[in-house]
Amino acid sequence: MAKIRITQIKSVIDRSERQKKTIEALGLKRINHSVEVEATPAIIGMVRKVNHLVAVEAI
Repeated sequence: MAKIRITQIKSVIDRSERQKKTIEALGLKRINHSVEVEATPAIIGMVRKVNHLVAVEAI
């Protein structure tokens, strides 16, 4: 599968608990923190739910 790099670009302060948990589940901890993950359907779905908080790039 393809790998993608997900970077948190906005804060989770004043966001719903669901969005906070999704960011945590993606492995992100703070602004400008990046993780490299496999582009599975589950990961793509999580990214879509918080796409306003993250930046995604293909590797």
